[in-house]
Amino acid sequence: MNKKLVGMIVIIVVIAVVLYASLFTVDETEQAIVIQLGKFIREVKQPGLHFKIPLIQGVHKFEARVLEYDAAKEKIMTDDKKHLVIDNYARWKIIDPLKFYKTARNESGAQSLLDDIIYSEMRAEIARHTLTEIVSVNRKQIMDKVAEQCNRKAGDYGIQVIDVRIKRADLPQEVTGSVFDRMKAERQRIAKKYRSEGEEKALEIMADADKKKTILLADAYEQAEKLEGEGDAEAIKIYADAFEQDSEFYSFVRTLEVYEKALGKGTTLVLPSDSEFFQYLSPPKKE
Repeated sequence: MNKKLVGMIVIIVVIAVVLYASLFTVDETEQAIVIQLGKFIREVKQPGLHFKIPLIQGVHKFEARVLEYDAAKEKIMTDDKKHLVIDNYARWKIIDPLKFYKTARNESGAQSLLDDIIYSEMRAEIARHTLTEIVSVNRKQIMDKVAEQCNRKAGDYGIQVIDVRIKRADLPQEVTGSVFDRMKAERQRIAKKYRSEGEEKALEIMADADKKKTILLADAYEQAEKLEGEGDAEAIKIYADAFEQDSEFYSFVRTLEVYEKALGKGTTLVLPSDSEFFQYLSPPKKE
């Protein structure tokens, strides 16, 4: 009886060991490959419990999450022969576990590969641009090109380079002062140019406004002259019509207009009493 119990226990233990050796788990942050006697069998990316043949099959697990790459500072020369001390970082992930296993083997090996790839592409791209372009708004476009080239090369190792960015770009201490002075002078030159262009534009606007003002005034004067001429013509017509209808009354009205203009306030006239000018101011003659 005891021998049977011991035998059953042994069988249960063997089964448990075999099951333990046959099962492996992959969680949400991992991916794995199954290798049998050095040959690739399959890739495992689904999280959960999986089976393998014990003893002859092995499992290699890798990160499925985005990983950080932080490079050492490097001195790189720009297109205008200025040295920059570049401190950059990258984000990357493993997209082909088998390629990654065959080339990089592990994350430490991947870091070494990325050192070579990113530094090489960074140096080549920065050498195409001036210092001003690198430290100004063009930096994002420059780094996007670096990331694109790095990703193309890293694909051979089962790696996707998601992003490459410059954390800090410093000038060597010995040239910082002179370079900043030149950059300041360049900015001042550009600002002066913009001010000059603005003043020139303002003068053009003022000249155009004066021209339009002159044209408007001339048009208004011409219109006023035209209206005045039309008014005078109408008045002459009215006077002519009045003269035809009653010449004596017309003469009386015209004389009154002359009185209004000639006999203003403070005006003194010395004329003979029998002057025709006073014909309507003198009392009527008695017959």
